[in-house]
Parts: sequence; C-alpha cells; structure tokens
Amino acid sequence: MHRHNLETYREKVLEGSVIVTLLSLGAGPMVAQLVNVMYSVLNSFWLVLYDQLTVAVPRQVFPVQMLFGALNSLVSTAGAAFVSQYMGAGMYREVKREASRILTASLIIGVSVATLFLALRDYIFTYIVATPPEIRDEVMRYTLVSGFNIILSSISMSLSLIVNSIGETRLPSLINIASVTVNTVLDPVFILGIGFVPRFGAMGAALTDTIGLSLSIAGLYTLIKRRIPEAMPSLVLDFPRDWLVKVLRIGGPVTLSMSTNSLAFIIQQRMVNEFGVLVATAYSIGMIVLDLADGIMWGLLGSIAIIVGQSLGAGNIKRAREAAIKGTLFVASIVALGVTVIYPFRLSIISVFTSNPQVQALSMEFLDTILVGLPFFAMFIAGMNIGRGSGSTLIPTVLGMFRLWVLRIALSYLLAFLMGMGPQGLWIGIMLSNVVGGLLILVWVSLGKWARPIIKTQGKTPAEP
Repeated sequence: MHRHNLETYREKVLEGSVIVTLLSLGAGPMVAQLVNVMYSVLNSFWLVLYDQLTVAVPRQVFPVQMLFGALNSLVSTAGAAFVSQYMGAGMYREVKREASRILTASLIIGVSVATLFLALRDYIFTYIVATPPEIRDEVMRYTLVSGFNIILSSISMSLSLIVNSIGETRLPSLINIASVTVNTVLDPVFILGIGFVPRFGAMGAALTDTIGLSLSIAGLYTLIKRRIPEAMPSLVLDFPRDWLVKVLRIGGPVTLSMSTNSLAFIIQQRMVNEFGVLVATAYSIGMIVLDLADGIMWGLLGSIAIIVGQSLGAGNIKRAREAAIKGTLFVASIVALGVTVIYPFRLSIISVFTSNPQVQALSMEFLDTILVGLPFFAMFIAGMNIGRGSGSTLIPTVLGMFRLWVLRIALSYLLAFLMGMGPQGLWIGIMLSNVVGGLLILVWVSLGKWARPIIKTQGKTPAEP
C-alpha cells in the first residue's frame, strides 16, 4: 500500500501552531458552512414567498429527523476516533479497514431508520409534535421526501467523515459548496414552480436536497478513489465482537445523548407550538438569525476533533490538550464576534421573512434573550467534539442531558407555563441552558482527564510524553 498521501495529511495535522492548523483544517469547512447558511437563508426566503407560514416547516421536522438519525452517531462517533487516531499512529491498513466498517454500518442503519421514519411520520407530527394545522399538510409532503434523504445523508456523512478524519478538509468542502450551489439554484424552481416544474412548496426544498446529496456522494467517492485510494472503503460484514463493544462504549453515550437531545428538542418544539403558529413562525425565523451569527463555528469544530484525535494517536498528549483549550476559546470568541455583528441588524433580517408585526416582535424578543448565550453554546459544542476526537464521550453526554432536560425543558416549562411568562419563559430557559452548559464543559475540558488514546499501536498504547 502506498502511504505517501496519508503520511502527508498526518504531518500537516501533527506539526506547527495549533491555531494555524485549526484554521488550515477549518478554512474549507468554514467557507462551506457559510455557503450552507446562506443557502438556508435563501431557502427560507423562497418558502416565505410561497407562503409566510411555510418557513416554519423545516424547523418542525428537524428534531424528529435528528432523533431518527441518532443511531448513525453510534458509528460516526467511534469511526471518527478510530480513523483519526490510527492516522496519528501511522497505521494506514487499519484506516482502510475502519473506513469500510463505517460505510457499511452507516448504510445499514440509514435504510432501517428511513423505513421507520416513513412508517411513523403521520402519528408523530399529528400527536407528538402537534404541528399547527395551518402547516400540517406541508409538513407531511416535506417528510415524504426527506425520509428517503436519510439514506443518502447516511452515505454522504460516512464518506465525508472518513476523508475529514484523515485530514483532508478542503476538497470535501468544495464538493459540499458545489452541491449546495446546485440546491440554491434549483430551490426557487422546485418551491415556487418555474417553467415546466410544478409548484411543490416545502416539498420542493426536500427534492433539491435529494439532488444535492446525490451529487455530494458522487463527488466524495471520486475524491477518495483518485486522491487517497489507500483509504477507499468497501462494503463488508467484518464486525468482530471486540469492535462492536468498543463502538458501543465510545458511540453509545453520544447516541444516547443525541436521542435524548432530540426528544428534548421535540418537546421544546411542542411547547413552542402550544402558543400557536405565529410563535412557531417567530421561533423559526429567530433560528435563521442564530445560524447567521454562529455559522462559522460549525466549520471549525470538526478541526478540533481531528487535531485531538490524531495527536492522541501519535502519543502527543500535550498537543491534544493545547488544541482542546485554545480551540474551544477561539471558537467561542469567533461566535461572540458574530453576535456583535448581527445584533444591530436583527430587525432588518427578521423583516425579510415576515411583514407581520406580531411575528416581528416575537422574533425580536427571542433574539434579545438568546443571543447573549450563543458563545457559551459554542463552548459546549466544542467540548462535545473534543470528546468525540478523544473517544471520551460519557461526561459530555451527561452534561448534555443535564443541560437540555433540567436547564432547558424543565426550566422552560416552569417559566413559560407554571409561572405564566409565556414564550419569553421558553427563551430564558434556552439561554440559561447554553450559558451553564458551556461553563460546565469548559471545566471538564480544562481538567484534561479525557486526554487518553483509545487505540493500541503495535500492541501497546501510545505513551504520554
């Protein structure tokens, strides 16, 4: 096996300034994420032109799809730790083996989950989420297509994870940008109906996602085949017992966290829906503005996990800890800057999506409460990625469940319903959950007990220098 390409990626991650490496790895994903954010904004704009209430449809569906997709995090979390740490240790045969297991397991899970989602979606959105009747039909049409997209997303995610964990982040980002660009061009055509294409509404947004995901899969497959064939995955049934046990130990807490988080988000959406379609619409518009403020963050988070994972695999515990602390604070600072830039323009942005003064006032109330906690949310998500890169996922999972179920759901219900504060009580609960959760995980990251490799190299675990 030719190892030159993989060795080049390894050296790039393990040498030089942590912040420079973070930015180098994160530059492509940051640009891609910003393109995704702009696509999301435009997508919402086309939905508003179709019908102002339809902008709330994707937000109704998001937590439910997150719940059904949680099982895939079992494989993706463990897989990212395996691939990045084997890369750090220079064990390239094992990199290919793990890549094949990740792809196969993700495909099996994706097909199973999509089937279950499509079978249960009518009951879920009628009785559990309690989607407002004004937008229920749009939600059902949207989920008919997005259910099948779960399979495509599983394949795309697994291929992207493999390439990113190796240390190649620029080309996958370009592929992502290309696919999102196609989505952006096709969105108004499928949502509003242009030329011979019917007027699909929210369903049109899901159809363009199908096209974008298909292009992404083709691009990622071609990238691996041509640039890093040493890591080309294949479909296998090689899942030994010790591998399954390790996957459950590493990915189990994250899967549990994502499942319970998704349930919390579903309950949160249900509480929002209790106040009617205007509050649900204001909530969705407010989340669009938050995406603009913290969009750049998501491009950097994966870089932290890559540096942490490969540094631990190479036995460089000091670099792993340095990347964790500096990366967390750097990402939080970037988000704080984003909040500062967005804040003065929040009403102007809201006005793009609604002319209803009630919805505008509710969206402003949401943002004035939530924005202050956004940098702490960045800290929390950075800590979760440190856990994934290191394979130490239990403590972040416990903190995540406390953050959502105690600080967000229970407190929001107390303030909004029992104390009669209405929607403002929901927003305060969300904000406090981000602030406290971010501070708690920063303490965990600082203590550094997570800084231990999970793999063995040549029969022994890399030693701490």
